[in-house]
Amino acid sequence: PQARELILIAVLCAIGIAGRAAFLFLPNFKPVTALVIVTAVALGGETGFLVGALTMLLSNMYFQQGPWTPYQMFAMGIIGLLAGVLFRKGLLRRNRLSLSLFGFVYGGVMNPAAMLMYQPTPSWKLLIAYYVQGVPVDLVHAVSTFLFLWLLSEPMLEKLDRIKTKYGFYQ
Repeated sequence: PQARELILIAVLCAIGIAGRAAFLFLPNFKPVTALVIVTAVALGGETGFLVGALTMLLSNMYFQQGPWTPYQMFAMGIIGLLAGVLFRKGLLRRNRLSLSLFGFVYGGVMNPAAMLMYQPTPSWKLLIAYYVQGVPVDLVHAVSTFLFLWLLSEPMLEKLDRIKTKYGFYQ
């Protein structure tokens, strides 16, 4: 990759970190997942994975590192990779509603990680219990991702397309 491409990834990570910090007072109401999905659709799944994983790693430098950090990095990276792959295959469209619904579905990606971190003997029953207990938190995350994608996906996609065209990225 060229330095220009790395700078774009760094800037997108910085936007994610700033977005996470700006909504610090609202637990789980963060624009990071929306940013990762938009990045993956505009620049590809690999870039979406990098932006998701790096944003979680670097933002946890401010918010607190812990045993959950690798899980957060993996979960956010996989969301970006999956969004990019589904978009490339034509299963995820580039419109506001499609992206918002996709973001809403991935509200509870950290529940298996919570179970694996805190339970010595994981089981399917425990996983279901974690999902049931996590409904309020997951719902806030899903709604925030839906809202951020609904409001910001089109302007962000336009800006990223303009950058791709202007600098000849990812072609």
